[in-house]
Amino acid sequence: MFSGPFDASIIKRAESKDLIKIEVHDLRKWGEGERRNVDDRPYGGGVGMILRVDIIDNALKDLWTKNSKVILLDATGKRYTEAKAKEFSGLEHLILIAGHYEGVDHRVHENLVDEVVSIGDYVLTGGEIPAMVLVDSVIRLIPGVLGKDESSTDESHKEPGYLEYPQYTRPEDYKGWKVPKILLGGNHKEIKDWRQKNQPSPAKSRI
Repeated sequence: MFSGPFDASIIKRAESKDLIKIEVHDLRKWGEGERRNVDDRPYGGGVGMILRVDIIDNALKDLWTKNSKVILLDATGKRYTEAKAKEFSGLEHLILIAGHYEGVDHRVHENLVDEVVSIGDYVLTGGEIPAMVLVDSVIRLIPGVLGKDESSTDESHKEPGYLEYPQYTRPEDYKGWKVPKILLGGNHKEIKDWRQKNQPSPAKSRI
């Protein structure tokens, strides 16, 4: 699952320039028995299998350094934000645990990780895709990763919002759908004011 997104485009170029290093580890390397088992049935009964705390602990013992921050991707975690991506982009070493099956033994949450992060209020088949989302959002904020044409434009990441204003290009009029006149006039102050006024805010959860 990781080979496609991590072997192309901006992420691949960043790694080729030694700006980042990504290593994908198969948890079965630390598995038990002939089949390299990493999961077992939940205590108390229930459907599905649970990733074992001892297996994850053994993996972390081999991978952890004094500069590591350990993140578990899990739907129960704190909502992931651009601010958190900025924080992570300044760290030296992130270890991401992608949950799978029915979940992860809760002792991992309680004892082995620094943070539990969720990319949204929905359930996926595993933590691999959330891990890719986190990696992509962090890497693009590392200095030198993006060129001018792809730029993260510091302006688009200033408070209060990180989302860019609406943008338009040619044709000026398509099917009667017209570009706002203010963008065509060349008055830079008016354009700047219009962009600030129309900068969207991130959607808020309704709870």
